[in-house]
Amino acid sequence: MSDAFLNFGFPAFVSHFITALAFLFVFIAIYIRITPYKEITLIREGNTAAAASLSGAVVGYAIALSSSVAHSVDLYDMLIWAGIGLVVQLLAYFITRLMLPDLVKDVPENRLASGLFLGALSISMGLLNAACQTY
Repeated sequence: MSDAFLNFGFPAFVSHFITALAFLFVFIAIYIRITPYKEITLIREGNTAAAASLSGAVVGYAIALSSSVAHSVDLYDMLIWAGIGLVVQLLAYFITRLMLPDLVKDVPENRLASGLFLGALSISMGLLNAACQTY
């Protein structure tokens, strides 16, 4: 391997990739704990609304997280933006709950419209978050 590869590219890739994966799993762990229904169990049972809502949240956060990796000047900067993205994604869930007060029963009852709306709002928040991280 060339010195340039080891000195500049690969170590930064590894540190950013591992950190991003850790943030993604932390986000998922927090998200499934703040929702009053058990997404993973519902998904295993074939609940499409739960799959759509959780998938949208994960994709939305991954979009914001990827922007924090791409636009950060170092690992510390990435950590800050990844944290901000995490908070924004959690806010997307709480905003949706305000807009759809029956969300907490709609998703477990497999009402796809609510699950899709939550997923779409989560992806939208991730896209807006990512765009705001560019400079």
